[in-house]
Amino acid sequence: MILFEDVAKTYDNAEYAVRNLSFEVEEGEVVVLLGTSGSGKTTTMKMVNRLIEPSTGRISIGGRDIMAGDPVELRLGIGYAIQQVGLFPHMTIGENIEIVPNLLGWDKERKQTRTREMLALVKLDPDDFINRYPGQLSGGQQQRVGVARALAGDPQIILMDEPFGALDPLTRDELQKEFRNLQERLRKTVIFVTHDIFEAFELGDRVAILDEGRMVQIGTPHELVHEPASEFVARFVGSVREKISLFQ
Repeated sequence: MILFEDVAKTYDNAEYAVRNLSFEVEEGEVVVLLGTSGSGKTTTMKMVNRLIEPSTGRISIGGRDIMAGDPVELRLGIGYAIQQVGLFPHMTIGENIEIVPNLLGWDKERKQTRTREMLALVKLDPDDFINRYPGQLSGGQQQRVGVARALAGDPQIILMDEPFGALDPLTRDELQKEFRNLQERLRKTVIFVTHDIFEAFELGDRVAILDEGRMVQIGTPHELVHEPASEFVARFVGSVREKISLFQ
């Protein structure tokens, strides 16, 4: 579905943000990018929708090079949810969710139906929330709206950049469970960025560990625990080995 072939990103000072990335995300799979700050997680994810463009190598979606078409058209087909949510404060919740359907040219009835469906999907009562404004919602409710907006245009691919990172532990746990339930129903192709190994192992079909711009291993949580590819991975996972017995 999403294929990275020897992808690198450099900046004007010739410093590599990421290098030698070669991996594939299969259709309907959740791949979590995990690593410390500055390891290249978000850069890798943002290259998929060309918010950051690769310097070398090739990224393709369904066999098509992402650099071959219009970046705006590319982004309209990819959902995007971020930690800061990014809701427009002057727009109602309904209007926020309808942003991509508007750009896709959907008619009014289809947009309204979809918006109500999305609110219900993320466990927010449409009658109660559709005409509210973001400032009237809690952080957890806003994050649910952010997920609903990412799904509104019915994209096959969803990019999620630490979407639950700013929430309190109880709300975060609740939304992680809700994400798993949604994924079981919708089977979207997801690239999910986090620095939290517990979240990565809880949500990812496979987890890719990055270090200083390189992908040092990608595998299931079980493979990372029992078959670490390097001393770095062994240390990274080993620090919490006892606590992640759930995944063994």
